[in-house]
Amino acid sequence: MTRKQWMLITFAAVLGGFSLYLNKDWFASDHIQIYHRSMPPRPGLFRRKRTVPGMDNPAINPIVFGFDRKLKLTSVEVIPLSDIQTNKYPHPIWHLVSDSNSVPTKDFAYGASIKGMHPAVKDATPDPLEPDVTYRLVIEHDGVKAEHNFSAVPRSR
Repeated sequence: MTRKQWMLITFAAVLGGFSLYLNKDWFASDHIQIYHRSMPPRPGLFRRKRTVPGMDNPAINPIVFGFDRKLKLTSVEVIPLSDIQTNKYPHPIWHLVSDSNSVPTKDFAYGASIKGMHPAVKDATPDPLEPDVTYRLVIEHDGVKAEHNFSAVPRSR
């Protein structure tokens, strides 16, 4: 091979490497977009009484979490942010796990059951959220963890 051919091969390899560097997000893990919304409960004629602990706090509006796509969750935790900042091993106020097969979900409400998941501690119930306290939602999906901070909004009277 001539010197010109080697230069062209080297130039093509450098150009290919530069292209891979610019498109390195192709090889990165997927980012999970989490959002939450807090809406006052709607009165209705045929409204069922909620019996889920943690969702029936009259001081706050119910909170619903959502994702940009359906996920098969393996772990869901809600931890007060102050615990995370002061404790090495913070205690979650709500912790669900899936041993084998959770159903793909796009959203869920705080304290509600998620199909295919169960409390990490048998018969544990979620603690009620306090108004104007910041919490962190930590979810896990296929080994990828995602976090989202939120605050419980006081219910307007």
